[in-house]
Amino acid sequence: MRSRIRAANRREFLKAATATAMACPCIVTSAALGTADRAPASERIVVGGIGIGGRGGHDMKTCLGRDDVQYVAVCDARESARKRAKGRVDSWYGNEDCTAYNDFREITGRNDIDAVHIATPDHWHAIMIIEACRNGKDVFCQKPETLTLREGWLMVNAARRYGRVVSGGSQRVLEDHRRVVNACWSGAKGAAKSINVRALPLSQPCNLPAQEIPRGVDWEMWLGPAPWAPFNRGRLNFRPWRDYSGGVMTDIGAHLFGAATFAVDIRELQPVEVIYNDEEGHEFLTYRYRNGVLLHHGYPDQKLLHVVYSGDPKPAKEVPVYKGKGGILGDFLHCVKTREKPFRDIELAINTMAVCHLGMIAYQLKRSLKWDAANREFPGDDEANRLVDRARREPWVL
Repeated sequence: MRSRIRAANRREFLKAATATAMACPCIVTSAALGTADRAPASERIVVGGIGIGGRGGHDMKTCLGRDDVQYVAVCDARESARKRAKGRVDSWYGNEDCTAYNDFREITGRNDIDAVHIATPDHWHAIMIIEACRNGKDVFCQKPETLTLREGWLMVNAARRYGRVVSGGSQRVLEDHRRVVNACWSGAKGAAKSINVRALPLSQPCNLPAQEIPRGVDWEMWLGPAPWAPFNRGRLNFRPWRDYSGGVMTDIGAHLFGAATFAVDIRELQPVEVIYNDEEGHEFLTYRYRNGVLLHHGYPDQKLLHVVYSGDPKPAKEVPVYKGKGGILGDFLHCVKTREKPFRDIELAINTMAVCHLGMIAYQLKRSLKWDAANREFPGDDEANRLVDRARREPWVL
C-alpha cells in the first residue's frame, strides 16, 4: 500500500519549507515558556488544518480554544478560505506566524507539525490521511472518511504501519443517539436482534455547465484525484455529486450507521451479506452479520434506529465514552498524547463506512451481495468487485 504521489514534488516542498525555516530567527517568547493558563511549547500539540472552511473552520476554532494546542498552519484550495483562516489564527495568538498553503503536502511534509485535521471534500480523504501517516502525523478526519471500500483498508493499514493515531470525526455516534445506545447496552430488554437506519438519497452524476473559475480558486487542486470537470460553483457543494461523495447515504449515513452499529455492539464487524429488497418500487436493505444481528436500511414501517430486542434480560455493559475533555476532537487530542486508540479509531470508522458503501453497491446493482471482509471481496462476483474502488487522476494514485 503506497500513495504514489510524485516524490520530486514532495522534495521540492520540503526543500522550500526548510529554507523558510532557516531564514527565520529563533526567538524564545514568554508564550513558548508557558503561563499559568497555558502549557509550555514543549508540551503542546502542534496542529495544522487541511480544508478549512465550514466544518474545518469549526475544528480550527476548537483547537484554538485549547491551551495544549499550538495551531501553526492552514491549507485550502480557495485563497479566500485560507486567508480568512490565517487571519483568525494570527488574531488569536497576536502574531503573524500561521502559514497558509494551497497544497496539503506542504503541511504533511513539515517536521514541526504533530497532527492535522482534515475536512476536505470526501474524494480527498484517503490520499491525505495516508500521506499524513507516512509523514508521521496523527490525523483527525471528518466523516465520511472514504469514497470507496478499498480506501478504507488502505487507511487502516497506513495508521497501523506508521503507528499513528487516526480518528474519524462522527460526533453524532455518541452525542446524538446516546439514549438508544444506553438502552441497548443496559441489557434490560435483552440482546438487540436488529436495528433500522434511514439515510437517502445516494449521490448522482453531475452535468453542470462550465463557469469561469473565480480568482483565487485552484480548480485543479480542488478536483485532485476526481475526473476532470469544468468549474461550476454548484460542484463546490460536493455532497450530491458521485465524483466527490456518496450523498446522504455516506454523509448522514456515517452518523446513523455509526450510531446503529455502536448501539447493537457490532461496530468491530462488517456485514457478511446485504439483502436487497424491492416492494412495489420501495427499495430497502437488510445487512446480516456473522453473529446473527440484522441491520436494516429503510425498512418499511420502522422508525429511525428502531431496535428489536430478544426480551430476555442480560448483564449490562459499560458504554465506551470519549477520553479527555472537549468532545470527539478532544478525545483525539488526548490520544495523541497517550497513544491510546480514540473513540472513533479509524478501523471502527471504516467498518461503518463499509456498511454505507456495501449498501450503495447493492442499490446500484439492484441485487443482494455476499461480502468477505477478510479477503476484501465479493466472492465470485466480478461485477460487484469492479465497484470496490475507482480510477483516480495522476498523480493522485493509491
